[in-house]
Formats: sequence, structure tokens, C-alpha cells
Amino acid sequence: MKELTRCTWCQDHGILQEYHDNEWGIPVHDDRKQFEFLMMEVMQCGLNWTMMLKKRETFRRCFDDFDYEKIAAYQEAKIEEILQTPDMIRSRRKIEAVINNANCFLRIRQQYGSFDHYLWSFTGRKTILYKEHAGGNLPAQNKLSEDISKDLKNKGFKYLGAITVYSHLQACGMINDHSPDCFLYKELQQKYPYTTI
Repeated sequence: MKELTRCTWCQDHGILQEYHDNEWGIPVHDDRKQFEFLMMEVMQCGLNWTMMLKKRETFRRCFDDFDYEKIAAYQEAKIEEILQTPDMIRSRRKIEAVINNANCFLRIRQQYGSFDHYLWSFTGRKTILYKEHAGGNLPAQNKLSEDISKDLKNKGFKYLGAITVYSHLQACGMINDHSPDCFLYKELQQKYPYTTI
């Protein structure tokens, strides 16, 4: 059987490849999954994504499987408990940011009905395919991620700058940045609504 062609960044035959094949760039419309992806981005600031994937189960244990309603109610005792958890990233500021962001997330859900409805409204509920990205020249951020980052910050979110938001938009399938020769590039276009810019 012929080996599938994938994006070059994920070819480790391990955790990155599994993430790429089963999650990265596949449109997410579930609020709990959106929150998980966003908060993993928060924890990742200054670190690498492979480490985040390896610590994912630790994050799930510490943050009640990314239940934003439970996280929003965390108090000091819970923060201390998380900080003492083996294999956890011991950054009080990041943990406090996750709690803060859970509260902001709940406010968005109250205002818009769902975080999904809010976020995907920025692209008309379609995945964006940027023509200039086809040659592999991917930006670290763009106007879309800058606009969303600014709006999220205005709504009180922390650790979600334009670069972090751009990574999230790629991960949750709002931007299709798979390489044109990657098996998922066209597969996702066939399965989900998209627009080319």
C-alpha cells in the first residue's frame, strides 16, 4: 500500500503524525474541543507543540477534561493542586489565564449562543484557503488572526495574541494550511465548505 503524503512538519511516525491525521485542520464545531485547543495554545506559549501533545492527558486531568464551566469556578486551592500535579507545566500565570479564559468563554456562549457560532462568524462559517500559502510560505499571523485576537482581548481573554490565534485557526480548521500535496488538503475541501482568497 502506498504511503500517504503528509505535511512535512508532522512526519515523526508518532504523536505529531497522529495529531495531524486525526485533528489538525479538521473543522471543529464543538465548544468543548474549541476550548481544549485554545487552552493548549495558552499552555504552549514559549514551548513546543510536541510537548503539549505529550502533556495533553495531564492537562485533561488538571482541568476536568477542559470543562469550562468547572474551570471558571476554580479557586486558589485548585490552582495549588494543579501546580503540584506531576508532569504539569508549573506556571501560575498560565493556569490563572486558563481560569480567566473559561469565564470569558462562558460570557461569549451567553452572548452568542455558542463559542462556535461566535468564532466561525469571522469566516462566514467556511474554511479559508489562502492561494499564496500553496507554495509553503505560511505566515505566523495574518489580518484574520489579528482581528480575532483583538476581539478576544477586548472580551478579556489572555495569552491569545495574533500568532497564537493563527495557530488555533489552523488547528480548528478555519484555515486550511495543509500542504497542497498532503492527503488532507483536498480531502477537507471535498468534505467541508470553504472559500479561496
